[in-house]
Amino acid sequence: MKKLFTFTILGGLLIVLLTSITEIPPLGEEKNPAYNEVSEYYVNESAQDTGAQNIIAAIITDYRAFDTLGETTVLFTGIAAVTAMIGVPHDKGKKEDQEHHG
Repeated sequence: MKKLFTFTILGGLLIVLLTSITEIPPLGEEKNPAYNEVSEYYVNESAQDTGAQNIIAAIITDYRAFDTLGETTVLFTGIAAVTAMIGVPHDKGKKEDQEHHG
């Protein structure tokens, strides 16, 4: 019963994904979401709004600051977790097994 439910859910998701793929406009078409007024605004108004000479720096540090802060937080957390795990001895369980088995 569990497998039937799982396959039903996965089949439904597959249908949703395939139907959404058919709705995507072709690459380079004007209806494409990449060609909208936001990117035009960034190109035309970023120098006046932010005072930055570099458009990329203006977008990252001013327009998308919270997003960039979130990405930085995720990266820092991952690095901190890996760094914390480097110093942990991983053979602790093997020593206890050797003590019990002689």
